[in-house]
Amino acid sequence: MRNRKLDQYLKDIAEGRVSPVEAAEKLRMRLYDDMDFAKLDTDRELRTGRGEVVFALGKTPEQTASIMRRMVELACEDGRAPFTGEGGPFRPILATKATSEHYEAVFDLFGDGLTAKHGLALEYMEAAKMIVIRPDDGAASGRGSLAPGDARYASGLIAVVSGGTADMPVAEEAAVTAELYGHEVTRVYDVGISGLHRLLDKIDDIRKAEVVIAVAGMEGALASVIAGLVYRPVIAVPTSIGYGITLSGLTPLFAMLGSCSLGVGVMNVDNGFGAAHYASMILGVKDGR
Repeated sequence: MRNRKLDQYLKDIAEGRVSPVEAAEKLRMRLYDDMDFAKLDTDRELRTGRGEVVFALGKTPEQTASIMRRMVELACEDGRAPFTGEGGPFRPILATKATSEHYEAVFDLFGDGLTAKHGLALEYMEAAKMIVIRPDDGAASGRGSLAPGDARYASGLIAVVSGGTADMPVAEEAAVTAELYGHEVTRVYDVGISGLHRLLDKIDDIRKAEVVIAVAGMEGALASVIAGLVYRPVIAVPTSIGYGITLSGLTPLFAMLGSCSLGVGVMNVDNGFGAAHYASMILGVKDGR
């Protein structure tokens, strides 16, 4: 994975604008940014290919807004627009499990400065409970700056399948994240096994995907059923949806972990973001490295 700032440091050294010692010091200082109440992992993209994402649950709206503002400042330092140079594709700045109050705090902190100063757009994806900062392309589509099929990403389709309508917030978190990472997504919602004919009616669409994300609460059987019908990796995401014995997601989690179907990997409860991230890693990135 190419990293724009690392490329710039190396270019500055090669062209004599910065000494190796100075460049090393800049890299050392960027390992993390200390905000007292938070320490931003500024080196994460260099290590893993994806930058840090804000987990808003448990954070105050003011903390979430301050962190996202600092992430934009770091991305736009040196007066450059973020993530748009030769160093690689756009990396959206995200906050997951965010409420409308979190979004309002971020909006109030930025005002019109994001678009006017940096050419970025701020969105609240209500169904996914996500705050998104991305290039302002004039369309609130929820998709990142890479279109499906972009040469920098492996071609491939991700199917996000939910057991019930109540599972949609977690499913949408997965679907929106995958789209922001530049992948094409097929949504197949409310096809739980209590009406198996609904799933079978859509199985041909699901089989077209290269990775399937199966999101379900209750007894969590959806992932096992899908994995028994498709020749693709299935990422199972248990949700906290269900009656008392569901134990806030533990029952579907254990059921998915105990799946007898092959090819099932299991995320933690309600972790749609993690599922999309993993699916993107499976599909891989093509950028010449």
